[in-house]
Amino acid sequence: MNQNASNQNASNQNILQPTNVVARGTATSRDEAIREAGALLVASGAVRADYIDSMFEREASVSTYMGNYLAIPHGTNKAKESILRSSLSIVRYPEPIDWNGKPVRFAVGIAGLNNEHLQILSKIAVVFSDQSEVQRLLEAGSSEEIFTLLEEVNE
Repeated sequence: MNQNASNQNASNQNILQPTNVVARGTATSRDEAIREAGALLVASGAVRADYIDSMFEREASVSTYMGNYLAIPHGTNKAKESILRSSLSIVRYPEPIDWNGKPVRFAVGIAGLNNEHLQILSKIAVVFSDQSEVQRLLEAGSSEEIFTLLEEVNE
């Protein structure tokens, strides 16, 4: 099997892929962070570009800030047709971003087919509810290290 076919198979199985993890995001505002997390989902082929618009709609109706430096921007229920497969994107920021007055260092974009986003959300919530895990993610030296720490979401 060639490398391309191998990557294609992996991308169909794994919700989190190494290419969707960014250790040093460039956004400096909430809206830029939503766009950055959404763009990774689009680039990986998980969602169509209009999904990002629904991420902004969701944020306008309810903040996706979760605590422990985490925000989980995701689309509205009516954006389901824009989701091609379940996926995650993770962007870590060197400085906290102001998320409606709360500090965010991780924007985790989520797209879930058939309500899979609920299962994905619960796995991310478990990791980020543990302060020592959050600290390990903050101290990770690379995107690869962040991916390794969060790879369990693929199980």
